[in-house]
Amino acid sequence: MAKKDDGKRKREPREPREPVLCDVLRVPAGERVDLGSYDASATPAGPTGKAAGLAASAALAPRLAALQDRLYASSTGGDRRRLLLVLQGMDTSGKGGTVKHVIGLFNPSGCRIHAFKAPTPEERSHPFLWRVMRALPLPGEIGIFDRSHYEDVLVARVRDLAPRPRLDLRYDEINRFEKSLADDGVTLVKVFLHLSYEEQRSRLLERLDNPDKHWKFHPADIDDRLLWPAYQDAYALALERCTTDHAPWYVVPADRKWYRNWAISTLLLEHLEALAPAYPPGDFDVAQCRARLLET
Repeated sequence: MAKKDDGKRKREPREPREPVLCDVLRVPAGERVDLGSYDASATPAGPTGKAAGLAASAALAPRLAALQDRLYASSTGGDRRRLLLVLQGMDTSGKGGTVKHVIGLFNPSGCRIHAFKAPTPEERSHPFLWRVMRALPLPGEIGIFDRSHYEDVLVARVRDLAPRPRLDLRYDEINRFEKSLADDGVTLVKVFLHLSYEEQRSRLLERLDNPDKHWKFHPADIDDRLLWPAYQDAYALALERCTTDHAPWYVVPADRKWYRNWAISTLLLEHLEALAPAYPPGDFDVAQCRARLLET
């Protein structure tokens, strides 16, 4: 006798979901940030070892390039969307290395890279976001900020370059600014490269011990290192005050360069896949154009 259908179906076991790196590395909104609780040498959700990490990063290159190509092409059809990668971190954390090894996977003609230094006299004569607005990516582009508008609540806070009440207002200004960017089609990927105190010493010593890297070293790097606790507090506060639904922060452990590169490549891939850019359709008669071309 057949069993009576009681309307209840046995659920099929679900395949375990592959962890989304955005979820793993995202700073929780509304929670206090303690950078001391993050392991700078960890490899969360990453490949097992350097060799596997390098291979995994190389395997991402064709997918990233294809998505960039579609994003750029879609802008020719009126799509205003673009992506902005914001890189922040202590000296030697790998901002320049990320630009070299990760952004190098993209077509440079579709990228807009800007490294923010100490503001010029002209820039100081304007509101602090003025110079940032001038460096934003255009529709279809991938923008990269090596340091960013956050310098104005990091260095400015640690070195007392502005009154505290003014600095406190800047967090809200930044949140409003980033909300306006998101509303205009900008996908923000804000990455804090989390480097350990010990690893920074090792990397600075490498620069001192190699004459070919002396150009990358400045005695002021040691001065900033002496302010390490203050910088950690300033970063933690910026991450806490400025991680939002439309512009979250991601903490990427940066002691292992191979993991840093894989993680940022993967974050970019996940965001570009979420955008799902598409090639715009042609606004011409393909068959007619083909026939004309064959006649020439």
